[in-house]
Amino acid sequence: MNLLHISASPRGPRSESLAVASSFLQAARETNPDLPISTWDLWDGTLPSFGPDAVTGKMTVFAGLTPSGPAATAYDAATAAFHRFDAADTYLFSVPMWNSAIPYILKQLIDVISQPGLAFAFDPASGYRGLLRGKRAAIIYTSAVYGPGLPPTFGADFQAPYLEDWLRWTGVTEIHPIRFGPNLTGPDPDPARRTAHAKARNLAKILVSRH
Repeated sequence: MNLLHISASPRGPRSESLAVASSFLQAARETNPDLPISTWDLWDGTLPSFGPDAVTGKMTVFAGLTPSGPAATAYDAATAAFHRFDAADTYLFSVPMWNSAIPYILKQLIDVISQPGLAFAFDPASGYRGLLRGKRAAIIYTSAVYGPGLPPTFGADFQAPYLEDWLRWTGVTEIHPIRFGPNLTGPDPDPARRTAHAKARNLAKILVSRH
């Protein structure tokens, strides 16, 4: 088992999603002190952009050709990011809700690593086919205002459906979500916060023990 924590929150110690993720990681280390764990802070500047040159490279590869020049350079950066992601077999995502969806930096990661022949294959007759195998994902979802069952004036959930659909599209079908929210509306959030941390610790022990 090789665990990669992908942090989409820029709030550091003030982040609810990172706090729950920390409970997961602590339990994972306690269960197996030798477990390889790495963190990819998507805000640390190592995630490449995906602009015109990278898009040209992707579409060139999609056409069965080899990119060259600036397109090749940009596409090489994208494939390096994919291999960093692909090196893990277990993912922990910490995902705060931004405007009913995911932070733009996480969407950037998805756009960078969703490359033909790496994350997916495509057939004109049968459509897309995910190429990732033997991987699983735990996802910490947090939201300050939105909560299941609240009226539309409190927002909507494009966070979990989008991320989980993308994971399944790549071939990652074992997905374990943990949600905490809302924490700015409704009753005292502490009981739900404690429940989320407990679920994270328990899930980490289960996944690490299994593998």
